[in-house]
Amino acid sequence: MPKYVIERDVPGVGKLGAEQFHGIAEKSRSVLGELGPQIQWVHSYVTDDRIYCVYIAPNEEMVREHARRGGFPANKVSQVREIMDPTTAEK
Repeated sequence: MPKYVIERDVPGVGKLGAEQFHGIAEKSRSVLGELGPQIQWVHSYVTDDRIYCVYIAPNEEMVREHARRGGFPANKVSQVREIMDPTTAEK
């Protein structure tokens, strides 16, 4: 199943509190439940003004539908072509 990285421009998101993050996560999980088991949220990275989310989904359209239903921006959706880490250098 393809993996995607979603860039969400959310000015000031890094200053939100735990309750606000809880609400965002709760909304995301609710929409995921509506869409079914084919789409999965792996995790997200929050910076000052952007959220980078990693999802597993059958296609980009389903990722964008999740964003639309949840009211989340999906400024850029990129399919992951390869995963690389320090062990990639090992033979």
